[in-house]
Amino acid sequence: MINEAPVYTLKDISLTFGVRPLFTSVSLNICRGDKICLVGRNGSGKSTLLKIISGVMEPDGGEVFVQPGLKIAYMEQAADFSKYETLQDVILSGLDAETKESQAYRADILAGQLDIKREISPKTASGGELKKAALARALIGEPDILLLDEPTNHLDITTIEKLEEIVRQFSGAVVVISHDRSFLNHVSNRTLWLDRGIVHSGSRGFAFFEEWQDEIINQEIIKEKHLNKKIEEETEWLHKGVTARRRRNQGRLRRLQQLRQERREQVKRMGSVDLEIKEAAVRSKLVMEAKHICKKFGEREIVKDFSLRVLKGNRIGIVGPNGSGKTTLVKLLTQHLAPDSGFVRLGKNLEMAYFDQNREMLDPDKTLWRTLCGEGDHIYVRGHYRHVIAYLKDFLFTPDQAQSPVSCLSGGEKNRLMLALSLARESNFLVLDEPTNDLDMDTLDLLQEVLDEYEGTILLVSHDRDFLNKITTSMLYMRGDGSVIEHIGSYEELYDKYIARDGSFGRKAPAETKRQPYAVPKSGRSVSESVQSDSAIVSENSSQAKTVRLSYKDQRLYEILPGEIASIEQKIASLEKELSDPGLYAADEKKFYALSGQLQQLQKEKDEKETQWLEIELLKSSL
Repeated sequence: MINEAPVYTLKDISLTFGVRPLFTSVSLNICRGDKICLVGRNGSGKSTLLKIISGVMEPDGGEVFVQPGLKIAYMEQAADFSKYETLQDVILSGLDAETKESQAYRADILAGQLDIKREISPKTASGGELKKAALARALIGEPDILLLDEPTNHLDITTIEKLEEIVRQFSGAVVVISHDRSFLNHVSNRTLWLDRGIVHSGSRGFAFFEEWQDEIINQEIIKEKHLNKKIEEETEWLHKGVTARRRRNQGRLRRLQQLRQERREQVKRMGSVDLEIKEAAVRSKLVMEAKHICKKFGEREIVKDFSLRVLKGNRIGIVGPNGSGKTTLVKLLTQHLAPDSGFVRLGKNLEMAYFDQNREMLDPDKTLWRTLCGEGDHIYVRGHYRHVIAYLKDFLFTPDQAQSPVSCLSGGEKNRLMLALSLARESNFLVLDEPTNDLDMDTLDLLQEVLDEYEGTILLVSHDRDFLNKITTSMLYMRGDGSVIEHIGSYEELYDKYIARDGSFGRKAPAETKRQPYAVPKSGRSVSESVQSDSAIVSENSSQAKTVRLSYKDQRLYEILPGEIASIEQKIASLEKELSDPGLYAADEKKFYALSGQLQQLQKEKDEKETQWLEIELLKSSL
């Protein structure tokens, strides 16, 4: 790949919004076969950079080279498809008029791969259905470069795994923005880090991002030390009598001003999101109880005879296929929607904070200031009043943004504002519907830390496997037929026990490079009680089991596969150690790429053997 000519190039491009420079001297190359993840803080300009690559937006300056005849498809973060009659029309709009008739068959293929209900209207489609149609629309024309802005938002976990496979098999180049670490680890082979208007280009995938980021930051620290020393020397010279040498030394004065400006840029507040939740005193352990609730939309059963008891301290995650009714279940359990039968009872003295994935709490015409504190200038947070500017800084907003309308914010910035609203409220029951959508990695990490310290009860809908594993104590799995299973434990355990059996075979969340182990929920918390408990489901399945034994071949594989997997893991660890040598790439590019290819092959082999063993284990446990 290293010797292949780029099909797309940006050279020294710049872009300014108002008086704020967004990009300064950004350069990048895209080659066929690149699977690039574009990372950076919310508001750093990631989506804007995709728009420039797609041709939707032009830079203020710099050069753009596009190989003649190159086809680029762009899936934006939140497209408006309301003008189309059906999702089929949305998908076909990705084709040129000349090719629409001859290539329409590809809509059938993509709809089958992504399980798209093409006959429904975009106006009534769920967020997941709209996202799948948008993906199919981008893929149908077989582009040379595929640009994906937060493609996993609103998708269920099974569809995300299908998308991972589509991206890996895609023959062209892909540039993707995503907050989903698992997704980026699986699909990327290059990384672009957009930081303070500059793009840093890395030759490896997201799994190596944190290590690479640390190297860049360490280099900046060294440069900063040299810069500080140079400023001291120049300032000392200045104090010795600039006036007498003004004409002769204007160049040195300009150099000093430039050095100080560089210093200001380097110490510009990178910031960390300061999240803390005000908790109300809960006098009763019972937070919520649902008894035999049912809900239908037309003839379709969303929830069927479901009962659940939620106690103080429970952290419940909700997962299920797109359109299975996860948001509907949340609204039922929080009394925002009435069940057709059964009842929901909320505990006494309950203070609920609700994070809505549709951002219905936000008025696009209001400023950030007015959104948080109306006509005042202070907001009551954690037992005392804080000035709105100071509180906005906790969430990485600048003072200038305080008077900007919400409509000017990026998707991630809107989610940060939603978090600011939700977490400022005094609460002991936190309801989060897809809170990780569009968040940058730093904000996501800090949100996880805050939720781990939260003493109240959490009800969480998310497609982020890593996030679920770190936060939840139990899971609700909506199967799509109205039945809901409660599982006490992590998402990975739920996957092994139920999701894989339902035919949603695919990888679990991968072990990430240099990541901390999953946070263990605090001890002493009660677990929720449910009529549809694990034991009830297991008993039901066991009663229907047939007396069958594993075949000799399966039994043999079941015994030898763990050893083979362990051997492959040792080889992977050895290759990763060799590839982590920062001097290897510079010393021998061919060797670096040869080892990278071996690593990818071993990881693929390991995935296949783990899947094979998992299938036999599931078969064995069902006998």
